[in-house]
Amino acid sequence: MHYVSVHDGISERWGIFSGDSALLAPRSRGWSATLLDFIRADTETRQWQTEQLQAGHGEDWRKEDIQLVAPLPRPPRNVMCLGLNYADHAAESQRAKGQELQRPDHPVVFTKATSSVTGPYTDIPLDTTLTTQLDWEVELGVVIGRGGRNIPEEQALEHVFGYTVVNDLSARDLQFRHKQFFLGKSLDGSCPMGPVIADRHAIADPHDLTLWCDVNGERQQSGTTADQLFRIPEAIAILSRVMTLEPGDIIATGTPSGVGFAQEPPRFLQPGDTVECGIQGIGVIRNRIVPATAPAA
Repeated sequence: MHYVSVHDGISERWGIFSGDSALLAPRSRGWSATLLDFIRADTETRQWQTEQLQAGHGEDWRKEDIQLVAPLPRPPRNVMCLGLNYADHAAESQRAKGQELQRPDHPVVFTKATSSVTGPYTDIPLDTTLTTQLDWEVELGVVIGRGGRNIPEEQALEHVFGYTVVNDLSARDLQFRHKQFFLGKSLDGSCPMGPVIADRHAIADPHDLTLWCDVNGERQQSGTTADQLFRIPEAIAILSRVMTLEPGDIIATGTPSGVGFAQEPPRFLQPGDTVECGIQGIGVIRNRIVPATAPAA
């Protein structure tokens, strides 16, 4: 099952997506208003609503008539991210920084602000007075469906609602200048996401998926989630030892090699560029880089 969030010109809505059409949940009593509400609902409620939509009790919309937005346009908390979670990316990053090559002993965790989340096809504003080193990172996003604390690894995948595509756009100059990740990762619009959330039953093995990133049609990244250093169950177990995970939490699980700053010479995104990120079994997000307009006072 693939779930989507859309804006129908009036408000945010959710539904199930198949091919070129979506069945949107009715605006009526007893139905979740948003996809986040649906994820937070109990198992019986989610099952009933899904069955009703599958039976045709929804509004049928063609893809061209709806505006897909990020599945969770404003997550309940910052997007949690795993850094250097692919050995080849860890190596290229350390090499580009002139550091000794070594595999991380523990997950590197940082977050992206909720305001960084944007739609799967939304233009990305680039403020060149703020950054001239905007970089791409295709990642598998994990959406938590059932929260918990101290979740055992062997039960971790039972807490997953589904999976989505994330582009962890990164302002490298801000990262290096401030010697931390948060500011360089949290620019408005720097976390395009979608186009769907594939529920966990639709993905046989989240550690056997190809993922890729193209810039202007040229392949920059190509990898497989089999190469993750810290797999999803371990990441969930570690995070949940520190904090209570909640329904709707998003974990971006790291990127393979091929990012711009590690190339020779380094390559960064410019206005007019188009970035496509895709993951097998989930879909492709496509975003154009455009000049930023002056922010409102």
